Amino acid sequence: MAKWQFSTVMTWLRSSLGSLKRPVGVIVVVLLLALGLLGWYWSSEPAAFDVTDTAAVTAQAAGRDVVVGYTTVMTLHQVASTMLDKQGGFITNDMMPPGVWLDNIASWEMGVLIQVRDLARAMRKDFSRSQSQSTEDEDLASAEPKFHFDNSSWMFPASESEYRDALGFLAQYGDRLSDPLQPRAQFYARADNLNAWLSDVETRLGSLSQQLSASVGQVRVNTNLAGDAGATQSTGQANQEKIRTPWMHIDDVFYEARGTAWALSHFLKAVEVDFAGVLEKKNATASLQQIIRELDETQLAVWSPIILNGTGFGLMANHSLVMANYISRANAAINDMRQLLEKG
Repeated sequence: MAKWQFSTVMTWLRSSLGSLKRPVGVIVVVLLLALGLLGWYWSSEPAAFDVTDTAAVTAQAAGRDVVVGYTTVMTLHQVASTMLDKQGGFITNDMMPPGVWLDNIASWEMGVLIQVRDLARAMRKDFSRSQSQSTEDEDLASAEPKFHFDNSSWMFPASESEYRDALGFLAQYGDRLSDPLQPRAQFYARADNLNAWLSDVETRLGSLSQQLSASVGQVRVNTNLAGDAGATQSTGQANQEKIRTPWMHIDDVFYEARGTAWALSHFLKAVEVDFAGVLEKKNATASLQQIIRELDETQLAVWSPIILNGTGFGLMANHSLVMANYISRANAAINDMRQLLEKG
């Protein structure tokens, strides 16, 4: 009797599980499809915005005039806000699908964030100070370290909350900057201040250009000590070394470069407004416009579903080398522009 009951129960279980397999499978497929579509939507890069209009609208809402430096401050605010509020929000620190799978848009965010951090530091260190012995602005002193908070923190606190706190301090600085009754908040549009920030930009673009070019592997001559007969370094290196970006990181470097160029294009358009007098005096306006044009070219649509990595003169495209071309040309133009700011 017990044996019969056991076999009956097992038969019922097998029939029940068999009837459940199909609905469960359908649910899994639908769920994966939904996550895939959501991930595709979240991976869309945000469109560019007009820096002049953004500053004008913000100033009008506050009942203020657009003063020197206001466009750059509000552009920094809008770029960081867009990074946080785009479709899907800030994805880098996501712990659940589909965000945890989306490494390309996370790399784009990293490129934007690095430029936000560099400009926030330049504002605190140079743009808001009249000389090396002057006092730093209290709002910028609070905003800059907030932007440097760990971008992978999910909670306690989340990265987004720290970055939003930084945006609050940045907005306060912009509000004080445009208030004639608060002369302590200043933005000094000087050639030396601009040159110092562009030096950081040049270094960032040079590194990205090298990583992008290394997608196909390169043998590079060691030029680390070139130009200085008395230069030394910590440890020895070979005269030549082969550099190659790992295959799994090629698309990450590409999208980091896209994010970098997107943020920089906006910042330089704001610089064109706030440093117009300096640029005209140094005859550097055309150089700046050429840099912006090169960076804007990097934002053209990528029609391939994957980042191709063909050889330099092979049958297939190499998206990294195309990106490296624009980044390198922008970097060379920045170098020329810095010389104009120093000697023009």
